[in-house]
Amino acid sequence: MHVKSIRVALAALAAGAALTACSSPMKAGAAAVVGGERIAAKDLDEKVTEYEKALTMAKLDASALQVPLNQFVLYRLTNESVYRQLAAKHRVAVSEAEIDVALKDPGQQQSPQMNLLAKGVAPGNARDYLRAEIGMSKLLEQLGGGQNQQAVEQLRKEFTTIKVSYSPRYGQINPQPSQENPSMFVDTGRFGKLTPTAQG
Repeated sequence: MHVKSIRVALAALAAGAALTACSSPMKAGAAAVVGGERIAAKDLDEKVTEYEKALTMAKLDASALQVPLNQFVLYRLTNESVYRQLAAKHRVAVSEAEIDVALKDPGQQQSPQMNLLAKGVAPGNARDYLRAEIGMSKLLEQLGGGQNQQAVEQLRKEFTTIKVSYSPRYGQINPQPSQENPSMFVDTGRFGKLTPTAQG
């Protein structure tokens, strides 16, 4: 598996998904609706609290994100939902052993923990997130791999079939996402520059 090429392709796909996202009237209590899944504001708040605690435990300064934590975590949750729904649609299975391996992968960060935090994932939510991410990587591989432009385009079309609607109360969506900055809200690359907070 060409891990690097898959990461690049998924970043590009996330940018494509961002272009199809929109803000629209939401039902009370909803932070976002992703295809057939609803992300409740209450669930988002819980995930934000868990993530904030994880940052504190890691001695990281959340202000380096330059965006509210609820936006950052909401973006991660919507991506996870899209990945999960596409994997289910194409019957892509992910084993617990594959998740165990991914838990030890530092990615482009200095540690596996930092890799997860850079994606807006608290330790307690790692397995669910990685299951979705691995499923998406395996689907891309099945289609031809991240270095195959036709495969990437095919998966991009799949992304556009899942509509993402955000509650406008969570802020503005990035109007011009790119491969370098695929996030709807923030350049996640900045996270690698987080500095340790002062220890008491």
